[in-house]
Amino acid sequence: MIYGAMKFSIGGSLKLAFRPWVEGLENIPAEGPAILASNHLSFSDSFFLPAVLDRKVTFIAKAEYFTSPGVKGKLTAAFFKGVGQLPVDRSGARGAGEAAIKSGIDVIERGELFGIYPEGTRSPDGRLYRGKPGGLARVALATGAPVIPVAMIDTEKIQPPGKVVPKLMRPGIRIGKPLDFSRYHGMDGDRFILRSVTDEVMYEIMKLSGQEYVDIYATAAKRQIADAEKAAAKSEKAEKAEKADGAESTAKADPAAADSDK
Repeated sequence: MIYGAMKFSIGGSLKLAFRPWVEGLENIPAEGPAILASNHLSFSDSFFLPAVLDRKVTFIAKAEYFTSPGVKGKLTAAFFKGVGQLPVDRSGARGAGEAAIKSGIDVIERGELFGIYPEGTRSPDGRLYRGKPGGLARVALATGAPVIPVAMIDTEKIQPPGKVVPKLMRPGIRIGKPLDFSRYHGMDGDRFILRSVTDEVMYEIMKLSGQEYVDIYATAAKRQIADAEKAAAKSEKAEKAEKADGAESTAKADPAAADSDK
């Protein structure tokens, strides 16, 4: 009931305001379980995709969204539960992975749609990054559910990081044909198979999205970007200090020149 109310209010508002275009809706089964594997460009991806589907989609979300204190925290938790998000504790990498896999299997065993972002986090620059081989492939091989590749288009342009007011523009959603990995049934313990399944899904997402593919994890890319920003800031600070020292030295050596500069 809560999901239906949220979908009617929030989903209806999103469709009315942003008018997202959709291709491939016929690839979503009318009933039965399936895994929706999508690229991840924006926080809003988990809202736009469910908004255009008739069926409920359950995603996993970091536990912090459900455990924040205060009135705001309770409202946030109620909101995420209402839109079908499941909390996963990401404090331990392995524990988080196992929790995500169990959550996904539970959703699939109920005959529902399970949404997952194989990249593991939002793209830092709009490019498509290497998929993590754990959650997606293991849920697919453990359940036999088909994997449906999904490409979100331009959602990162609606509300870039740091921007409060979203830009009114039309995002897009392309839904590919279901991928069958039943040939690997019972092989979910083979890391080479898990990598093969994940790479096949990422290739289909790349074709649908038209994104440039980068063969590293998005988390590693974010660290590289953060390190580069820190290095640039440190270099700028050092340059300013050097200029200040130079000006001070000039003033001491030639007070008259320093006075004339003023």
